[in-house]
Parts: sequence; structure tokens; C-alpha cells
Amino acid sequence: MTVAIVLVLVALGSIVFHVLSPWWWTPIASNWGYIDQTLIVTFWITGVVFTAVVVFMAYCVFRFRHREGAKAAYEPESRKLELWLTGITAVGVAAMLAPGLIVWSQFVTVPDEATEIEVVAQQWQWNYRLPGEDGILGKSSNKLVSYDNPLGVDPDDVNGQDDVIVEADALHLPIDRPVKVLLRSIDVLHDFYVPEFRAKMDMVPGMVTHFWFTPTRTGEFEVLCAELCGVGHGYMRGAVFVDSEQDYQAWLASQQTFAEISGPVKIGAAGGGAAR
Repeated sequence: MTVAIVLVLVALGSIVFHVLSPWWWTPIASNWGYIDQTLIVTFWITGVVFTAVVVFMAYCVFRFRHREGAKAAYEPESRKLELWLTGITAVGVAAMLAPGLIVWSQFVTVPDEATEIEVVAQQWQWNYRLPGEDGILGKSSNKLVSYDNPLGVDPDDVNGQDDVIVEADALHLPIDRPVKVLLRSIDVLHDFYVPEFRAKMDMVPGMVTHFWFTPTRTGEFEVLCAELCGVGHGYMRGAVFVDSEQDYQAWLASQQTFAEISGPVKIGAAGGGAAR
């Protein structure tokens, strides 16, 4: 009897803990409310099943407890019960899989109008590259990474000359404009994660991975690395600002392009003085 009561209290305590818990998601700032909805559906299904299983265990402990003079009847099969359990399990699994598959289809389908930006990770900082006036990101490669070219932009690609380079600084994005984020790691496994955006993806050395989202509210949001990337993992943080279109254009105009950063420096030019 005591065990049955404890099991019921465990089930009720789990429900109360969830309802009164102060921990929940940060307010969403992207179009991925579908991800939240999928998680909520999955949580309720698994929560109902957990509660039902624990309460059923409590019932069995109480119903079939030891009693003097009682004798158990051996009934190894119950086709009716097996059919019910199979059907309920199938419906539950389908209910959990279907929303996830729908969201995944949306997640891997990048809108044609999405602007491509690049996030480059290295221990332990974030760097960014945005397309210039031509709207096209130039080619890049980890083989080209150097002190003078930390993002590995191909200097022979004309499309990369006007690319905007944001090194170890905050990224700014315009509100309500879809963004395809290209992810590249220079050293080890990283993961670009902004909790308010929900969507994220691993950054695998030697690969270019991607995800997309649309910022839906302005503000400052913290960037975290969601993969253990070394002793400085906990300090690998950054910031993303979602701006109004006017504020974004003002910020963009103050940034330097790849051509400006990598341009030659001439010292002692004719007529004296130095020129850049």
C-alpha cells in the first residue's frame, strides 16, 4: 500500500513541478514557433504516458498485493490487451513523429529570398561575413586562413571583394528578413546557438552546414556555443542585434569590406608622408 501511494505521489509531484516550475524557454524572436509547438506536443504526449504508466504501476501494486489465502492465476496472454496496447502505442508514436517531420521539412527548405551570411567559428570567438552591394558572398576556404585573412576569403574572387567582414564583434541583422546562415569552423566542432531563435546547427570542420530563420523582433540576443569545444567553451559567447531596417543600414555602412581590410599599405610614397 505504501509503495502504491509513493508512486501516485511521484506522478502528481511531476505534474505540479512542471506547472509551477520557473524554468521555461526564453521569449521567441524568430519564425520558428513551430519548433516550440512540436516540443509542447511531444511533452504532453510523453507526460500523459509517463503519468499513466506510473499510476498503472501503483494500481497493480495495490490490486495484486500479497494477501493471505489469495492465489495468483497464471494468464500469459491477453490478445485484447495486446491489440489495445499496440494501437495506442502506434497512435502515440505517429502523433510525436508527424509534427517533427512537418517542421523538419520547413527547416530544410530555405526560402529563395533568404540572404546568405556566413558565421566562422574558432576557439573561442565568432566571426561573420555578409554579402556586399552585389548581394553575393565570395568564395572562402579554411586553407586560405591566415593572420591577414582570418576568415579565409578567396582574394581572387571578385564577388568577395565587397563582402562585409565582422571580426570578433557583434552581428547585426534586419528584422523580418529571412536569413540563410552558412556555418564554418576553422578548428574543432562548434555549434552556433541563439536560444531566442530556436534553430541551430553544428559547425563541422571541413564542411559548410547551414540553417535559416527570420528575425521577428528587435533586440540584443546572446550567442552561445552549444558544443563542448575546449577549455574556453564557456566563454565562447557573442551577440546578435536585430535592428530596424534604418538602424541596420546605418550599422552596415560603418563596416569594412574585405577589400578595405586586405588592401595594400604604402609607406614613404613620393612627395613624403604615407598613403593607404
